[in-house]
Amino acid sequence: MKKIAVFPGSFDPFTKGHESVVRKALELFDEVVIAIGFNTSKTYLFDLESRKAHIASIFEQNKNVRIEQYQGLTVEYCKIIGAQFIVRGLRDTKDFEYEKNIAQMNLDISGIESVFFMTKPEYAAINATIVREIYKSGGKINLFVTNSEKLVK
Repeated sequence: MKKIAVFPGSFDPFTKGHESVVRKALELFDEVVIAIGFNTSKTYLFDLESRKAHIASIFEQNKNVRIEQYQGLTVEYCKIIGAQFIVRGLRDTKDFEYEKNIAQMNLDISGIESVFFMTKPEYAAINATIVREIYKSGGKINLFVTNSEKLVK
């Protein structure tokens, strides 16, 4: 059976930390679906098509990565596409404390396991919220985002 994992997030933008997590996940899973979630209560800096194109530019050489969008519960989306795992990235213990509760609830309601990957230490400080602020203030984000020139507001 093909092992499929979903890496969910808003990815506004998709940072080098996110990229690090996907590359690690590819070592364990046959396919990683980068699933861009839609949250009606969120205002995004980069539109959906720009985020999808940006992520595709990073993984264009890897046929085991799919980029999709979804709405609703992540576990329901996993069931629809036949994914058995949810991938989450951790930067520090705060991330772990937050993510472990979600992982346990997801497991309880769906039986779908979450797998945690530590980002590379050099990317641990990267936070998409801060990257957006740098971008909005006219700063360069190429240190934090691969192919940042592909992002269009």
